[in-house]
Amino acid sequence: MSQKRLLTFQDYSCLGRCSITVALPTISALGVECVAVPTAILSNHTAGFKSWTYLDLKNDLKDIIHKWNGYKHHFDAIYTGYLGTEQVPIIKDIIDELKDDKTIVLVDPAFADFGKMYKGFNEEHIKEMKKLIAKAHIIVPNLTEACFLSDVHYDENMSDEKLEYMMKKLALLGPKEVIISGLHQKDNLVTSIIYDSVSDKFSRYSSILYEGIYHGTGDLFASTFIGAKLDGFSTLEATKIAHDYVARAIAYTLEEDKPDVCYGVEFERAIPDLIKMINKEKNDEQ
Repeated sequence: MSQKRLLTFQDYSCLGRCSITVALPTISALGVECVAVPTAILSNHTAGFKSWTYLDLKNDLKDIIHKWNGYKHHFDAIYTGYLGTEQVPIIKDIIDELKDDKTIVLVDPAFADFGKMYKGFNEEHIKEMKKLIAKAHIIVPNLTEACFLSDVHYDENMSDEKLEYMMKKLALLGPKEVIISGLHQKDNLVTSIIYDSVSDKFSRYSSILYEGIYHGTGDLFASTFIGAKLDGFSTLEATKIAHDYVARAIAYTLEEDKPDVCYGVEFERAIPDLIKMINKEKNDEQ
């Protein structure tokens, strides 16, 4: 069986574990070739640090992928993370150019959290992101992003009925599967809810909740999820693996005395645990 190949577009933040610095090692650890194209280069990510440098590579993106013309390459998945507003339509065109009938397109909207959009984003970004989502098979927004994209008022204590209504509304934008991650519905648990629009069914998975804000964990979840999907796991199984891996990475981070979480979580220490999880799941299926 040939190795799976994934293409990801997101920023490269030199300091602070997030985006490509999380995606590349995690997806590689799952046995998937990760072709990572940086959309921008930052000195450090923009959450938790006081200042940063930003080199926008939007004018280079099409030149990069056009250099591949004439070479035999198929991408089993295309995965987008944090994108600037002007980068979104460029990535949308690239997806049209590179995908085929067997390519899974995963979009992590990555533009908001805790009821607010990140710095530098506005209504125009939401408009462009909806167009990108129309190209996706699977989207993995957090609750805030799901609310903005579905035009539903944000409520951190949203009922299951309203969540399901919102997820069905998101599916109308185009994706077959919608996964809202990071929900705090019950004490000591963090939950993801999955909506499969083809079967019109919902499923969920919960793992232990560690109180606090941990930068880059959404990137870690999405990267682990798509890597596990390409390794042959179902959407629910891949969600479970991603949940448990993120929880393990946070647990390692909290072993330090007063960890500085702006640097992200210590996922590197959890990679052996991830490989064990994958092997255990495969053995349980046999």
